[in-house]
Amino acid sequence: MWHTLANSQSELGESPFWHPQERSLYWLDIPGRAVLRTRGELADGVVQRWTLPTEPGCMAPMRSGGLVIALRDGIYRAREWGGALQRMVQVSHDVRTMRFNDGKCDALGRLWAGTINEAKDAASAKLYCLDVRDAREPRLEVMAEGATTANGLAFSPDARTVYWADTPAHTVRAWNWEAEANRLTHERVFRRFDGKPEGWRPDRPDGYGGRPDGASVDAQGRYWVAMYEGAQVLCLDAGGAQLQALAVPAQCPTMPCFGGDDLRTLFVTTGRHGRAGAELARLPASGSVLHTRVDAPGLPVNFFVDD
Repeated sequence: MWHTLANSQSELGESPFWHPQERSLYWLDIPGRAVLRTRGELADGVVQRWTLPTEPGCMAPMRSGGLVIALRDGIYRAREWGGALQRMVQVSHDVRTMRFNDGKCDALGRLWAGTINEAKDAASAKLYCLDVRDAREPRLEVMAEGATTANGLAFSPDARTVYWADTPAHTVRAWNWEAEANRLTHERVFRRFDGKPEGWRPDRPDGYGGRPDGASVDAQGRYWVAMYEGAQVLCLDAGGAQLQALAVPAQCPTMPCFGGDDLRTLFVTTGRHGRAGAELARLPASGSVLHTRVDAPGLPVNFFVDD
């Protein structure tokens, strides 16, 4: 059973994570250009909102305190909530049509962030990795490319596999990963989903299951992926086979994460931006954060290491 987090509505929720020290849930509103977080007990419904200068694509907590945030033109850090944004790296893509999107940190403290080609006229999105550990100069490396909308980033618990999705292609790819050397090899299709049927409408279900958006991996190595326009979150095993499908009371779930003290609460952000009025009336939880209990814990959030 899904519950709606009070006062959590945004236009397009993304990049949620559970902060264990603060016992707070963080997430982004991309078109709303904001970071949101809960304060106090979740049931209290206290949500803070921090407005940003451009659209945020993803973020992660920093070990030294504050947040690292990928905005439209580069990756920034803020030492405290609402604090000054310090740009660490700028990206040379055309900010009129390209921006950062889905991402998160790996267990070694590096931020991985993909981009999106908003024009959707070429598979020009890339997956970057930013490393600033040990006070070194920021190093931004391209890890993968050939996508239109970067999504679905996740790392296996044994740090041997990286997952990355291209949402319009309905495809999740996987690579073997040497974490210390940060080397990807043996690229393959992890899971390919059926495309959207011509003339599909959300009020007339015809078997379309949606396309892969954000994802998270649990402690058992299962890959949980939000299926945008599919009104569901899927749980896949390490081979890509479907184990479970959780129907979601929003047409456009965007990204799951695990939280709560035992990491067995599954949170899912959702979207309402650009959706039809009839759909929003039928699914009023659209845009809110939803949560439910699951049978196995997830993995704790990885912190960005910049010291």
